[in-house]
Amino acid sequence: MIFLSLFITFFQIGLFGFGGGYGMLSLIQHEVVMNHHWMTAGDFTDIVAISQMTPGPVGINTATYAGYTALQNEGANQFLCILGSMTATFALVFPTTILMLLISRYFMKYKDNASVRLVLDSLRPAVVGLLAAATLLLMTKENFGSYSEDSVGFIFSAGLCVLTFVCIKFFKVGPMKMIGVCALLGLVFTWLTGGFCA
Repeated sequence: MIFLSLFITFFQIGLFGFGGGYGMLSLIQHEVVMNHHWMTAGDFTDIVAISQMTPGPVGINTATYAGYTALQNEGANQFLCILGSMTATFALVFPTTILMLLISRYFMKYKDNASVRLVLDSLRPAVVGLLAAATLLLMTKENFGSYSEDSVGFIFSAGLCVLTFVCIKFFKVGPMKMIGVCALLGLVFTWLTGGFCA
């Protein structure tokens, strides 16, 4: 049954998703696209984009949308799709909540313990690796297009990526402003290239 599969899948992601929401993205993508085939890579890319634009943690938002989309692609009705989103969200949050309650109780007491420090120091490279995997996961044909199919669109997408990085890193422009600027530039580009229907 898909609800049980959703629960088990997102429970495992919640349990092992070190590095926060962006660290979970590669795990979620592997499970919902490659392992269970609940959606296509294009669907997942759209879900990640929506998750980043809506309020809340990106990992939880992605789980919510992925649960809904998985049921929708199975042909379920609206009510079951909502239950799917609730199942995926609860399963993702549940192990994290339990772990944080346990850790917060003992962390301050044992944070200077050599064994605890060793475990935390050992997790840092794994977190960096998960974040790097999430970055590479988003550098796909679905996000940037294909140079061989649409060279102008590909160059525009890559240019927006570089522009966003430079503005945030060196000019300290807020991410929300850059989202607005990129959305506006995307609309203008689509209008200029005839992407809108009359």
